[in-house]
Amino acid sequence: MTHNSSFAVFAAAAVSLVFGVAVSAFTSSPPYVPMGFSIERAEQEAGRQLFRDHCAACHAPRLDVRVILAPSLIGVVGRPAGSLPNFPYSEGLKKSGLVWTQDNLLRWIADGSHMIPNTLMPHVAITDPAERIYIVAYLKTLTGAQRGPNGIP
Repeated sequence: MTHNSSFAVFAAAAVSLVFGVAVSAFTSSPPYVPMGFSIERAEQEAGRQLFRDHCAACHAPRLDVRVILAPSLIGVVGRPAGSLPNFPYSEGLKKSGLVWTQDNLLRWIADGSHMIPNTLMPHVAITDPAERIYIVAYLKTLTGAQRGPNGIP
C-alpha cells in the first residue's frame, strides 16, 4: 500500500468513526436530546426556580418550613381547592368545586382572579405559558410522600 492509499484508508476510517459516533449520538428519541438528558427533569428544575421567584414568599414547598400566608402546596395536584384544614380560604374558593388538575393549575397561575373571583390570594399572573408549564411540572413533584403525620402537609 502506498503512502497516499494508506492515508485515504485512514481518512475514510476516521470519517466513518466520527460520523458513526455523531449519528449514534443523535439517534436517541427524540433525536435532538442528548442521551441521559431528561426534558421532564429540566422542566421541573425550571419550575423550582420559578416557584422560588414567584410563589415561595407565601407558599411553603416543604414540611419543615411554616409559612402562614398561604396553604402548603405539597400534594396540591389532584387536591380539591380550599380543602386543607386550618387555613382560612375564601368562601368562593371553598365552594368552587374545583380540583387542582394540571389544566386548572395552569389556568389559575395565568389569571386566578378571573377564574375564581374574590379569593384571598394576592395573585401575580404568570403570563409566559412555558413558565406556567414549568411551575406545574414542579408542583407535581411535591407529592403526598412529603406529607407529615396523619397525611397533613
